[in-house]
Amino acid sequence: MDVMQVLGHPVRLRVVQALAGGRVLTTSQLCERISDVHKATVYRHVGALADAGVLEVDGEHRVRGAVERRYRLRERVVIDAGTVAAMSPEDHRRTFATAMAALISEFDAYLGLEGADPVADEVGYRQHVLWLSREERAEMIEELRAVIVARMRNEPAPHRRRHLLSPILFPVETPTPDAGA
Repeated sequence: MDVMQVLGHPVRLRVVQALAGGRVLTTSQLCERISDVHKATVYRHVGALADAGVLEVDGEHRVRGAVERRYRLRERVVIDAGTVAAMSPEDHRRTFATAMAALISEFDAYLGLEGADPVADEVGYRQHVLWLSREERAEMIEELRAVIVARMRNEPAPHRRRHLLSPILFPVETPTPDAGA
């Protein structure tokens, strides 16, 4: 199964996000973090991710006679440019819908946390219209990538909270013939 098929389910995306940043968690801990999803569903999707090689077992221990495994991401999950280029418009629709379903589930879970405060937490979900040439767009993407990658290196610490950032960028109209792309 290729990475697009493996990650083609919102629950699997949420499991991957929960383990991102070098986290090692048991399936029980994943169920606690994804508490709005039935435990059997989380276990099934963890199994699918492990079978596909996205997750690996980091250790095992006995809990009341059962074996509890600790999982981690095998490596950072990346969908390469070749895979994206080979996707059909329908593949893009399906992938985008899956990503949005996972994002909506994560946001709903956040709102369900005791003490969730979107104002104090500076939650943002804004849209901005930008007029960009190809060069300006490429420059902006590179600048954003540099800022984001630098923050992705942050280690967990008592004063830090995990945040989910989901940049989305796409053109909203066809360029005029003399405007260039």
